[in-house]
Amino acid sequence: MAFHYSRRKLKPREEEEGGELNIVPYLDILMNLIIFMLLSITGLTAFGALNVNAPSYGATAGVGQGDADAPKLNLSVLISHKGLFIRGNSPEAAPAEGGAPTVPVRADGTHDFAALTARMVKLKAAFPQETKVVVAADPDIPYEALIQTMDALRETAGTAAERKLLFPDVTLGVL
Repeated sequence: MAFHYSRRKLKPREEEEGGELNIVPYLDILMNLIIFMLLSITGLTAFGALNVNAPSYGATAGVGQGDADAPKLNLSVLISHKGLFIRGNSPEAAPAEGGAPTVPVRADGTHDFAALTARMVKLKAAFPQETKVVVAADPDIPYEALIQTMDALRETAGTAAERKLLFPDVTLGVL
């Protein structure tokens, strides 16, 4: 008697379907992560918001005839390790003698932002319609000094009722 293998046993069997893969827990985790990321991003953007204008190189639109008669201040503040240099079209913003900073650093090496604000109050009294200032800094100046300079340029110190707006339109420049 001969032993024969049947064709049915020689063929590989198709794998039987053992059940479907349950991906619901995986999708639940992904949805929670996406919602968490979206909420955290929108919450963090409000903390670091600063109103700063980028320099523009084109012609400015909307310059009226009344603005042409008023003298322009062209105020710029340069931050260096020697101090704060204030430049503009005013005697209060004229360069100091010998290239010295307009507001020198204190004896402890920090910038005198109160003196800068006092200078800006004098400039605002001479040019009440002017709101623009260009701020530039040396590359190795700390970011905190740049922010404190912009704060000193924007408004006076004090309570909310005592504060006066000085130069709120800050444009960052390069040296």
